Amino acid sequence: MSQQDLTSDMLTRIRNAIRNRSKDVVCLDNRLNRGVAQVLQDEGYIEGWDVEQTGARSSLRVRLKYGPRGEQIIHEIKRVSKPGGRVYAGHTDIPRPLQGLGTAIISTSKGIMSGHSARSQRVGGEIVAVVN
Repeated sequence: MSQQDLTSDMLTRIRNAIRNRSKDVVCLDNRLNRGVAQVLQDEGYIEGWDVEQTGARSSLRVRLKYGPRGEQIIHEIKRVSKPGGRVYAGHTDIPRPLQGLGTAIISTSKGIMSGHSARSQRVGGEIVAVVN
């Protein structure tokens, strides 16, 4: 089975796992997915992530996070820039989902980072995803 957009696949797996109230989800491993998982952990949307080696392949295990009464932390997670249509923004044009309560995930020349840290470091880049 050939995967074209591994990051969209990761975001869809996370979305489906949250809907099913799963504790964790296994995603395909690449550098962009590791960066997205790290930003989600730094912003408090997930508990953490690990790399699991199974033979020659590696995968990411993302541990999901829920509120004290079991409510969802991630309400919406969607891919913005796609392989067929990339979306770029300068540091002044980075979106602020939910008037700053959400997070934009940006791929910059300094690595994958949240929209808030990209604005503070004054770097723009490709808008990978938006999380609310």
